[in-house]
Amino acid sequence: MWPFRKKPAGLRIDDAHGDPAARTLIDALSARDWRVARDVLQATTEPDARAYLMEAAADVGGVQDWIGEWVRAEPDSTLPVLVRGCHAVFWAWEARGAASADRTSQDAFREFHRRLRTAEHLLADVASRDPGDVTSRAWLVASARGTQAGKDVAQARFDEVVKRHPHHVVAHEHRLQYLCAKWFGSHDEMFAFARAATASAPAASLLPELIAVAHLEKWLALPNDEDAAYITSAEVRDEIVAAAEKSVLHPSFVPPPGWVPRGNTFAMVLELSDANAHAARVFDLLGDRVSDWPWTYRTRNAVSAFTTARENARSFRD
Repeated sequence: MWPFRKKPAGLRIDDAHGDPAARTLIDALSARDWRVARDVLQATTEPDARAYLMEAAADVGGVQDWIGEWVRAEPDSTLPVLVRGCHAVFWAWEARGAASADRTSQDAFREFHRRLRTAEHLLADVASRDPGDVTSRAWLVASARGTQAGKDVAQARFDEVVKRHPHHVVAHEHRLQYLCAKWFGSHDEMFAFARAATASAPAASLLPELIAVAHLEKWLALPNDEDAAYITSAEVRDEIVAAAEKSVLHPSFVPPPGWVPRGNTFAMVLELSDANAHAARVFDLLGDRVSDWPWTYRTRNAVSAFTTARENARSFRD
């Protein structure tokens, strides 16, 4: 068991990850100020940046209670419908909870599917009214797991995203999850997808994070007496390091919106694999910017997991 220590004073998880636009959006949605939320999103048209803002919006509670006001106020705009639909995907998972299927109640499943149907209806409406929209299609990739969409349908949804934006990070992340053995794929399918995406990714992209996530998913699936040997093997460690060096450790990397959770993923998986010098470099980039995921894969206290791993990684360098 990891010797988690008390978190340093002042270190906390910022749901905006230090991004000013995300902070403004979260605060506006929390205050039910759709006009400010609209202005933030209209100013952010780059597909990846908009997707990261939608991730921030998804965690704001209570949005479904009032967002109909925005939809009614701007009936010709797809933006409020898009926000409502993206939020509803995460709202659905909130109803289901994080428990395994055999520990999830039938009532929770019914509410989960009801909310997912709402989400898919809204997202399909946006995609129909605005065929060039990427974000609605990316969130349909995300909802494919919950609706248990068939493989052909799930692939077609992903294809519609990359046709418009080939290196869309969020869509790739959700596609990878669909291809995991714990969902509808296999380890081989998951790794083939992660490796192909990483090979085609431009230098300093966040897409190589898929390699780290794939190894993390396999590590989680292994028995306790096999996982450590797997993640610290030279072959696995070298592939994770190579992915980091093409991504957040590339000399031309400039932290883009949404990079903090992806940087945290690299930091955690590099430290797990004993690539401590590389992990320390990622921790240096992150500073105190800790995200909830993926550290909750190791403990409920993400801050403690982050700080312990950071101290461990840095101890090999000092």
